[in-house]
Amino acid sequence: MHARVFDGFDDFQANIGAADAAFVTEEGLFGHDLQALADATMRDEVWSDFPFIVLTSKIDQPKVVRWREHVVRTLGNVTLLERPIQPISLVSVVETALRARRRQYQVRSLIVARTKAAAELEDLVSQRTSELKEVNVQLRREMAERLQIEETLRHSQKLEAVGQLTGGVAHDFNNLLLVITAGLDMLESHASPERLQRTRDRMRQAAQRGASLTRQLLAFSRRHALRPEVLDLSQHLDGMQELLDRSLRGDVHVAVDFPASLWPVEVDAGELELALLNLAVNARDAMPSGGDVCISGENLPDHDVEGLSGDFVRIRVSDTGTGMSQDIADRIFEPFFTTKEVGRGSGLGLAHVYGFAHQSGGRVTVDSRVGEGTTFDLYLPRAAPTAVDEQRVADADAVQPMRGEVLLVEDDDAVAPMVIEMLEAVGLDVFRASTAEQALETLKASERFSIVFSDYMMPGKMNGIELARSVRQRSPALPVLLTSGYAEAARHDAAALGVGILEKPYSLSELRQALIKLLG
Repeated sequence: MHARVFDGFDDFQANIGAADAAFVTEEGLFGHDLQALADATMRDEVWSDFPFIVLTSKIDQPKVVRWREHVVRTLGNVTLLERPIQPISLVSVVETALRARRRQYQVRSLIVARTKAAAELEDLVSQRTSELKEVNVQLRREMAERLQIEETLRHSQKLEAVGQLTGGVAHDFNNLLLVITAGLDMLESHASPERLQRTRDRMRQAAQRGASLTRQLLAFSRRHALRPEVLDLSQHLDGMQELLDRSLRGDVHVAVDFPASLWPVEVDAGELELALLNLAVNARDAMPSGGDVCISGENLPDHDVEGLSGDFVRIRVSDTGTGMSQDIADRIFEPFFTTKEVGRGSGLGLAHVYGFAHQSGGRVTVDSRVGEGTTFDLYLPRAAPTAVDEQRVADADAVQPMRGEVLLVEDDDAVAPMVIEMLEAVGLDVFRASTAEQALETLKASERFSIVFSDYMMPGKMNGIELARSVRQRSPALPVLLTSGYAEAARHDAAALGVGILEKPYSLSELRQALIKLLG
């Protein structure tokens, strides 16, 4: 062991930082600042606990005892050796102190290595985090682009269906207009009452067919969440064959069979028609040389299908086409999967059918064999009795007379007189305003109105939604009913304001029901 000897406290304290242990007599410490000595041994380092070996005497006077306690308390790692002491004992104690100090140096090295590793790890984590952020941003960008592409393709698929209908729709609308214009001429003649009644019935049917065609076109082209309603399939899909005849080729024969005994279902009417059109178009493409398509409905009480149990109405679409293998049948409902040539299909038609069925609480299955045709079964849950009863109650309430005064906001001079007559027919008094600004001035001057009934699209700076918002600010309790030929554009804002929407064209009973719903 190498030792350096100092005969004065100042030199001893000045060089103690270079030592591994200190061997000192207690009288050499008397009267000196022990705290400064302790600080010189790097006590502020977490790993450091400098060893002191102090030679004491047998003196046990209270003052000396207190001094020794002060030495131990201040210097910390202190070993007291009472003189006289054997050389072997001294050497043993010093070796023990040096071994302890070397262990402290090892701890110091470990701490330094740990600190360095922690810093390197932190840098690595920071680098990886930065890289992950960049990857995450790129992934989100790609997901957004994918969603946009998928939505664009879905919309294109709907527009493709609209394109298939365009020529037939133009032809049908001309026929409908012919019925109406010819009927007007007949009403001016002096025909018998029975003949005039038949003419009016034909004109009414023509108008209803035109409204149905318009709703179908909007359902195919727009993007919206499902809006279920209770439907009588035998009545609602009565004209489906005409729609399919316009969409399919002349060598494809379509047979539609929806018996009057079918249970009502609660689904989105437009999406149901689009789903059936997609199935029919798929059947047409599977029959390049023509064939037969049969669409039928059947009640299935207490039926199980793919994990669902209950009462279902099954709509079956079958064809006499080429059929498909099981491998293809297992994938036909996957988005963008198609066996058609490039440009012939987006692969979204059957995916739409699958999504519609599941969103409506039902299922869709397929059975196909190569060379024997394909059958799609669309299972729709039977409407709950409460939903059917509510519809019946609404129909019954529609017959009751109403009382009150309505502020009609309509800019079309041809439409306004007919709407006024309809409002008066349900029992309401009517005051008409031609613009939203005029309507607000009228409301400011009078509080007699029970409801505001306004068109959505109007000339001027305000449309129906902006008018409704102004009415809410002036009279929060005053009901507002809007009407539009394309209600989808205003539906979200109207729902946020608590405003009703009535789609054009509407019948007298539909107008009455909408008014009763708002007026109570």
